[in-house]
Amino acid sequence: MKKPTRPESTWGTEEEAAAQAADPIKSTTNNRTVKTVESEPLYDLDGLMTDFPTAKELEKFVFDQTGFVLNLKGRSNKFKYATAMDVLNGANPEDYMLGTENPYLDRNDLIPIDPMKTIPPIPMDVDGAAIVTRFDSRAFPHPDPDWKASGQKCDVVFKKYTNNVITYEVIGPISTRPVGVRVNKFGKEVPEKYEWVDPRTGEQVIRNVNGMLTPLGTRLRNFMQRMKVNKSNQWDVWIDREFIIGDTNSMSDNPWGN
Repeated sequence: MKKPTRPESTWGTEEEAAAQAADPIKSTTNNRTVKTVESEPLYDLDGLMTDFPTAKELEKFVFDQTGFVLNLKGRSNKFKYATAMDVLNGANPEDYMLGTENPYLDRNDLIPIDPMKTIPPIPMDVDGAAIVTRFDSRAFPHPDPDWKASGQKCDVVFKKYTNNVITYEVIGPISTRPVGVRVNKFGKEVPEKYEWVDPRTGEQVIRNVNGMLTPLGTRLRNFMQRMKVNKSNQWDVWIDREFIIGDTNSMSDNPWGN
């Protein structure tokens, strides 16, 4: 009696059958490719063009799916949909195709802010000169009438230079103030715009090299002289201080010299 034999596998050897079980997409018999199945991409042009007819909607969808902000507005249809499709299917977009703003942001909902003023450069009288003393004061009322009425102060810096020039500079604080009222698309009242409350002056000369005060310098000196420091005042003690600058021999105990 003959020993029963196992039917011949249609997949060749046991090793090849195991390979087929592990990878059903591709298998081989006798070193020949038997079957190859390619999966379709998740997104294609037809689907994107049907579901997202505008660049804005397409940008939002790409942002939701990938986190990339694309700049698709104004691009040709074929190019923008092909770019979005590639990114959705895993490609990295070129730098020039990246946008900067969240596609869900509606500029009509933004409240505009006036541009900040330009601060003038440092005066020529003190450009390159050495500072003898600097005094920071927070005693001055804010120059803006509304802020002054609420008791707000401003920060003022005084500087005296080796050439006898004295300057002042208001450095802050800086804030914004709402102007006007409008109703947004949600029915809520919001400001028409914001304007800057910016007291900054840049550095300004209030006493020149000849010791002459400007009209503003005179007012600032009078204000500071009302601020007492012991038997003196803040202007004389902290701002217009006298220093001996020059040869240290002038500080000798013998004022008559040798």
